[in-house]
Amino acid sequence: MSTFKLFSGSANVELTKKIGKYLNVEVGEATLTKFSDGEISVQIKESVRGQDVFIVQATCSPANDTLMELLIMVDALKRSSAKSISAVMPYYGYARQDRKAAPRVPITAKLTADMLEKAGVHRVITIDLHAAQIQGFFNIPVDNLFGSIIFVDYIKAKKLKNPVIASPDIGGVARARSYAKKLNYDLVIVDKRREKANEAEVMNIIGNVKGKDIILVDDIVDTAGTLVKAALALKKMGANSVMACCTHGVLSGTAYEKLNNGQLDELIISDTIPIKEQCDKITVLSSSEMLAQTIQRIQNNESVTTIFT
Repeated sequence: MSTFKLFSGSANVELTKKIGKYLNVEVGEATLTKFSDGEISVQIKESVRGQDVFIVQATCSPANDTLMELLIMVDALKRSSAKSISAVMPYYGYARQDRKAAPRVPITAKLTADMLEKAGVHRVITIDLHAAQIQGFFNIPVDNLFGSIIFVDYIKAKKLKNPVIASPDIGGVARARSYAKKLNYDLVIVDKRREKANEAEVMNIIGNVKGKDIILVDDIVDTAGTLVKAALALKKMGANSVMACCTHGVLSGTAYEKLNNGQLDELIISDTIPIKEQCDKITVLSSSEMLAQTIQRIQNNESVTTIFT
């Protein structure tokens, strides 16, 4: 494998260390500070001239800070004569506004893509984009890794008696079907109506859930409202248990309170976003090996797709 440099933004330091350990490389030294008014200051403390560089940074909360920090690090590396700069964004923030769903609204997923390219990013590596078509917003390679790889073995190890995969909404059916195919489980759908952002009302269950062990799958759990209401509806319809696998644990607002008080038995998330609080119902699985293997294959000019086969 050709030599490269690995750096970390402030959002995913522990994850970057795990990736570095798997690849047997040290995380590069960089100083990340702020001026008194909140402006971000970056200094790369070692030479990157002629090097391929990977920066690990999820653009999670505070999203404005983490995104700007990534852009400023990219600019610093570009001006330090790095050969190539790859942004490893385990969680791609601002992805939920991916189309004009109403008059006079932005498409922030495209805006973010434009900023990354303009700053000097040559490649993006991410996990479970909120919408797969976001890859088309870029004119550079984008590796959108499948979060299901992180969860499938864990689900199998549970040895559930009557497992069924469930999509928490119509929009997530393709993702849920992928899980169902990998695990050879049946599929059901929770039909919900979203009245406004961060609020969801479960309306109906499509499929038989009586006596079943339900596994809800989604890319993001934010306020946890959708999952908790879905779990309640599923149990009212006779489900034996309800667990959820969500790649990105945003967990904002009253999410922890909802999880603790709700009918969801277990929430399994990855470490693409650092967890804010400890919760007995939350299990965290690491994405470090998948990301490390992707970096390794890119550096060796090998297929990334083979990770998922």
